Amino acid sequence: MPLIPEEPQIHESAQGPRATAAAGRPVPTPRPVPGPRTAATPRPGVPGPGPARPAPPVPRPQPAAGPTPAARQENRSDQRSGAQIQLIPASADGALDAAEEALDLLLESGRAPGDVLVLTTGEQHPWTAHELSFGEAAYWAQQDAREDVFFADATAVERAAARPVVVVAVNGGSDESVSRALPEALNRATALLVVCGDPDRVNAALGAGV
Repeated sequence: MPLIPEEPQIHESAQGPRATAAAGRPVPTPRPVPGPRTAATPRPGVPGPGPARPAPPVPRPQPAAGPTPAARQENRSDQRSGAQIQLIPASADGALDAAEEALDLLLESGRAPGDVLVLTTGEQHPWTAHELSFGEAAYWAQQDAREDVFFADATAVERAAARPVVVVAVNGGSDESVSRALPEALNRATALLVVCGDPDRVNAALGAGV
């Protein structure tokens, strides 16, 4: 189903303070639903008076059959595609600025910097270019440290580690590279994917890859 362009607002199902839309409207952050509790173990019965008679053996319940490999694969696929997707309409020239604004909203709403990955499909983010000047080893070590926002070129998305939030600035690149990068970005996002770019181009890329 095509994504409907939204006003610049960041909302997600993960815990954290309320996010604020770029237009100034508060956006409620739904709280996660607690998981089911396990049933309490019943207390053993108290034997009555008189000599105890040996109880008949109680048949042991047979363990339930585990999920088939196909079912396990389907469950993993559902988990990968469980992230919310937010589209912020922007031109190629304005996509990076829109991504920076989305990042500011995320951090102001309480997201830890190490939870966010920012990708660019066209020109590299200035931070990426600067850090790569010290060598790739030092650059990728910062991703592994997870102490701050990590910026990367979308062509290297397969090397990027999963993070709760992924922000993509569609600021250029061929249609083929964008169509390859956006589904990969969705796979890296465990809670929220924010895409800043042309709605038609974004819908075409995500529709082709998911």
